[in-house]
Amino acid sequence: MRLVSIPPPTGPQFGGGAQPPYFPHQGAPGPAPYFPYGPRPPAAVNGVAIAALVFGILCFLPAVGLVLGVIALVQIKRRGERGKGMAVAGVTLSSLGLALWTAALVTGSVTAFWEGFREGARSGSVLALRTGDCFTSPGGLEGWTTTARKVPCADEHDGEVFALVAVPGTDFPGDDSLTELSEDRCYERRSAYVMDGWSLPEEIGVYYFAPSKESWSFGDRSVACVLGREDGTRFTGSLRSDATTLDAHQLAYLEAAEVLNVALDEVPESGYFDDDVSDDREWAGEVEEAVAEQVRLLRAHTWPAGAREPVDELVADLGKARLAWGRAAGTADPDAYWIREEEAWEATDPSLSITVREALGLATSPPAYDEEVEREPEAGEMEV
Repeated sequence: MRLVSIPPPTGPQFGGGAQPPYFPHQGAPGPAPYFPYGPRPPAAVNGVAIAALVFGILCFLPAVGLVLGVIALVQIKRRGERGKGMAVAGVTLSSLGLALWTAALVTGSVTAFWEGFREGARSGSVLALRTGDCFTSPGGLEGWTTTARKVPCADEHDGEVFALVAVPGTDFPGDDSLTELSEDRCYERRSAYVMDGWSLPEEIGVYYFAPSKESWSFGDRSVACVLGREDGTRFTGSLRSDATTLDAHQLAYLEAAEVLNVALDEVPESGYFDDDVSDDREWAGEVEEAVAEQVRLLRAHTWPAGAREPVDELVADLGKARLAWGRAAGTADPDAYWIREEEAWEATDPSLSITVREALGLATSPPAYDEEVEREPEAGEMEV
């Protein structure tokens, strides 16, 4: 649209080219004096009309543009100002924009637009990472950086995202609360992404990117859980071992083994040789039940020919482990209990599963444990 200036009216009565009138004075000699009329000053342009036109053209907050246009028309009529055309145009365009926004809200187009906008803003940062993404970062995993570039996992990378943990609530929870949430939930989610704990290299650790107070204000509500090398160097290849990378037989075995892993991970926090073994006895009973469930799952699956004999041998060994944990659970004397528990740990030997793993094409090197971890193994690592 063009903004056109309206010229003042012309004609004899306003001196727009004709001789101005004169009024002779009676008895006065010579020509009578005259009073010329110049052009009438143009009326002011209504400012509200200009604002209505701007809102209408930009289609920004169309309801505001519509209201301003109506206000401008009322003021122009009352004050004799200019700008009626702009006010009418603002009303028309804002009405059209309001209709389009209403249709977009109904169809979800606005949501898609803002999601696209947010994704564009997140691009090139840790906020854009998703589960399964591998990435490089200028500062590595040890540096305080928010920049991340997604790369194929076959290429060298600093980290691999294995989970996104939603942060509850609407208010920023604070750094301490986020740290506690991140550490707990990330370790919980690791075994779902790396179901075969034996396949995880010893030098790989768990890291996380938690929302900052600034990113929270932009809608960042999730913690990115990341696997990376503890020495800060890059690595190649994905660490993922779940339903997306494993076959049906591998999954069946690992799901059965995870039942025992979870039970072993719930070991009581009491120290060695405690006089009160009530919690330990209860836990030993839970491990006994977990071994029984693992045996049931192994027997229920139809294994390929090459794995049937190794699985049968493992089931027999698990039967011995179940009896050992049952004896520990039934021992009330503290000294005798600790002896029984030690026997049960020996019966639950990770190396007993190596032949099954080899037959199924899984990793065959048990993770290295120190004495404390052997007493309190992590989920996904201690298994038979």
